Amino acid sequence: MGISFSLPCDPCINKVSHWLDEKVAYTHNLEKNLAALTTIMEELRAKRDDLLRKVTREEDRGQQRLAQVQVWLAKVVTIENRVDDLFTIRDVQLQKLCLCGFCCKNPVSSYRYGKNVFLTLEEAEELKNEVYKVIAEQGQARAVQKRPLQPTIVGQETMLIKAWKQLKEDDIGIMGMYGMGGVGKTTLLKQINNKFSEERCGFDFVIWVVVSKELHIEKIQDEIAQKVGLRGEEWKQTEKNQKADVIFNFLERKRFVLFLDDIWEKVDLTEIGVPFPTTQNRCKVAFTTRSQDVCAHMGIEDPMEVQCLGENDAFDLFQKKVGRITLRSDPEILDLARIVARKCSGLPLALNVIGETMSCKRTVQEWRHAIDVLTLYAAEFSDMEDKILPLLKYSYDNLMEEHYKSCLLYCALFPEDYSILKERLIEYLICEGIIDGSRGIERAENMGYEIIGSLVRASLLMDGVDEWGRTVCVSMHDVVREMA
Repeated sequence: MGISFSLPCDPCINKVSHWLDEKVAYTHNLEKNLAALTTIMEELRAKRDDLLRKVTREEDRGQQRLAQVQVWLAKVVTIENRVDDLFTIRDVQLQKLCLCGFCCKNPVSSYRYGKNVFLTLEEAEELKNEVYKVIAEQGQARAVQKRPLQPTIVGQETMLIKAWKQLKEDDIGIMGMYGMGGVGKTTLLKQINNKFSEERCGFDFVIWVVVSKELHIEKIQDEIAQKVGLRGEEWKQTEKNQKADVIFNFLERKRFVLFLDDIWEKVDLTEIGVPFPTTQNRCKVAFTTRSQDVCAHMGIEDPMEVQCLGENDAFDLFQKKVGRITLRSDPEILDLARIVARKCSGLPLALNVIGETMSCKRTVQEWRHAIDVLTLYAAEFSDMEDKILPLLKYSYDNLMEEHYKSCLLYCALFPEDYSILKERLIEYLICEGIIDGSRGIERAENMGYEIIGSLVRASLLMDGVDEWGRTVCVSMHDVVREMA
């Protein structure tokens, strides 16, 4: 007597058969799917063009397009690009088929191509079938998000007026501001941002993004999307490679100001999706950096340098941080405070931190001790090692070459406030072996000037001029010297 296994195996056979039919269909129906994709794309483009005309008409009436409509338009652009790629190799793939598509010369290649065509066709059909009854709504002027500022800001009035005037000029699309760490670049940029809360100047969006040392394009895109109202379920479902299209298509018809704080390398606006500022779209981009080289890579011919405070402004800021009660607690303290403030060399970060530290020191002996510490070894001063020097060390760590770092450390061996002749410094660097002189003295000297120039542009050294106005020497800021 025999036992049949046909019934238990039938479901398995059916599943395998269905799987094979599905895979074969990718190549067997390739020609039919390509024809359907051509038709669907024609209908999708027509629907896109109709929708864009309606959106444009509503925007001309002061309405604002919905974010979900913008995401849909971006998806159409993405699928158009994908279809163009598929059609570029269409003839080659069709020539590989034989026996009406049941057989092919390169099964793996044909299968993958057929699957991509089928999936793209499905996605195009879904996009075509989406319906939007409401495409725009009354736009509301978005309030500028004010940035928090220190309660005491001294000595930036002139720079603020200059920067504000420059940014408003019609022929200025991108403005760059550079300077050493702790000099007040971010504070200045925040003040410019906050002025837009008082004077909108016709801009639809004022966008603030902190970039910092590690450049993450998608993080910048997410922040921009949040600021302009694109964040939501639609944005979360947007593919990474589509986000730039979504942002570009949204901002293309808007006037915006984009603030990028603390950039360490070139930020490619196109990669993010930000339309490049021109005199036609009247948009603006402003950024801060520690490096003049970054300004050059961003296309800024004449960046604005944020400089340390002059002696009077520096002491004014220092007094406000220390407070009247402490300064009046002994007749000698005011004169000692001038000495301490001078040790900060006009750097706002140092003036703020050291001023706050000294605000509770109300004996002459404590102030004299502070001067001794700042003179002999400032790194031991309270908060210097935790709050000031690490900030400056970021610039040092960002130097790509070890001999650039060695040159900076070598400069710290010179006395405080010493003007170092570039020519003499290069001779020392060659003799010490920091610069390789084995391939000729002229080549070594050229390398020396390149290193010194890079350190100046990184705001780690300062150019000095002689009596004829030539930049023949360099010097180190006192706080940078302590860091070194």
